[in-house]
Amino acid sequence: MTKLNPFSSSIRPALAGDRGAVAAAHPLAVAAGQQMLSLGGNAVDALIAAQAVLAVVAPDACGVGGDAFVLLHDGREVIAINGGGASPLAAREMATDGAQSVTVPGLVDTWAMLAPRAILGLAAALAPAIRIATHGFRIDPGLALARDVQKSRLLAGGAGDWPLTSAQVGSLLLQPELARTLDRIAREGRAGLYAGPVATEMIARVVAGGGALSHTDLAPSAATFEKPITLSFRGHRVHVPPPASQGVLLAMVLNSWEAGNYDLANRDHIAVELTQAAFVHRDDVAHGVALLTQPLEIDPAVASLKGGPRSYLHTAGVAVADANGMVASSLVSVFDDFGSGVFLADSGFILNNRGGGFTRGMNRFEPGKKPIHTLAPALIEGPDGTVALSTPGADGQVQTLLQVLLGWLAADQDLAESVAAPRWRSEDGALLVEANHPARDRLLTLGHRVRDTASGDMRFGAITAAGMEGQTPFALADWRRTTWAGVA
Repeated sequence: MTKLNPFSSSIRPALAGDRGAVAAAHPLAVAAGQQMLSLGGNAVDALIAAQAVLAVVAPDACGVGGDAFVLLHDGREVIAINGGGASPLAAREMATDGAQSVTVPGLVDTWAMLAPRAILGLAAALAPAIRIATHGFRIDPGLALARDVQKSRLLAGGAGDWPLTSAQVGSLLLQPELARTLDRIAREGRAGLYAGPVATEMIARVVAGGGALSHTDLAPSAATFEKPITLSFRGHRVHVPPPASQGVLLAMVLNSWEAGNYDLANRDHIAVELTQAAFVHRDDVAHGVALLTQPLEIDPAVASLKGGPRSYLHTAGVAVADANGMVASSLVSVFDDFGSGVFLADSGFILNNRGGGFTRGMNRFEPGKKPIHTLAPALIEGPDGTVALSTPGADGQVQTLLQVLLGWLAADQDLAESVAAPRWRSEDGALLVEANHPARDRLLTLGHRVRDTASGDMRFGAITAAGMEGQTPFALADWRRTTWAGVA
């Protein structure tokens, strides 16, 4: 169903590999993953290498000051890693921006948790990122635009001397401070970030801005092993991360679709309505798998205009597979573009603003608590193999994955065709519809507040996919954004 290695076409092909395959949010991250596989590494080596390069080339979306969520099929079972940190223990309130929005970063603890499962090890996996940070990479228009939009926040957060704040599109960005931090992590493991000079600078910058981060907060691991939420859908087992991820919302929609026997001819309207019904429960995501018993009431014949999903979007995805059957899906993020805006000049990276993810109810702020995360990768096991899927897009992640899964598993499209197809996104009461969507007029007729939106708009996400079809590792990338795929 993935149509491995077709001739080149407007639909990005699914590429077959020998040692393994990787798809990621940037071509340089893909190259790093391929390098690990070519050197004899496994999917974990490739995953860490690709994530680390993203931390260098996409600081607007992710970094060592941010978080990660991972689903890993190790060949026997699927495990989840929740790499999102908690609010400081001494915090009395959290903001949506600045130093008071910073939670404990979880990405490096995620690497430390994954590293024992790698073959080449942490130092080898971080080497490509260290090299790129040292010798530079070319700034693309997307990064430059994000920088321009957020420049006042960056300057207020201490990034005035960061070369990115004034660099031009196409110029080389060298980040020696970040290279030193990554090298320290490569040599010392988690202590390279959570202890020593990097931790001291992190704490000082947060406290100076009115936050409450301390060495006590950084001492325990921010990442934990968890059991994924799993359900059956169209003859496949779909895994999503448990709380603090809001991936259970996708599980709720798929579960309701499976139980509802809905008409595929009307699938986009029904999917919109189920999505909006599921997002009513966003603040209660901590209930986890228990939410699958909640009925999602919809009208299959008219738009409810219930709203629910929000408009913000960020994050970067990595999906990997190796010839031994190890498959992983992941997302890395600093939450908003450039996170909190707080820049560590000596260490070379931005801190997250995940504290802005606290809302109300079960997701209300408390000291030492993890907020609900939008990060929601997925992993699908079926009769032909295992597939890892991830996409950026905040609340759009659930919606993009839903549309791909419905096209692939319910409407019998091949995976590449389903990824390439036009999409919609429900946000703030409107329904963004990508150009040339075949259901556009039908959605309008049913009462949706359709907003025609250009093809490839960032709000429609960007799928990264990798997996095993039989004994063959493969990777597939969306045509949207700068996603890419490669094999080894």
